[in-house]
Amino acid sequence: MAPATVEKTKTITPEERLKGKEAILAVLARAADDSKFLARLADNPTEALSEYYMLTQEEMAALVSGDIKKIESWLGKLDQRHATWLWCRLSQEKW
Repeated sequence: MAPATVEKTKTITPEERLKGKEAILAVLARAADDSKFLARLADNPTEALSEYYMLTQEEMAALVSGDIKKIESWLGKLDQRHATWLWCRLSQEKW
């Protein structure tokens, strides 16, 4: 019997967490201001977010799914502009 492998979880440094927060805000601001990017997010969010390489898997998943609660737990209460994409995502019937 082969030994079980244990996946190590990478510890995120404060600098990486700040970059992730900045990237999340950049995505949300771009979605609010750029209708083509918003459409790309709606059609294929994983592809649209591919240039935001500094996002962790958890941050990417929260953006893709429109998890407002998770994102606000990281960033604090979002203003209406920054919440645009998240409300659009939640109103879609694609899951």
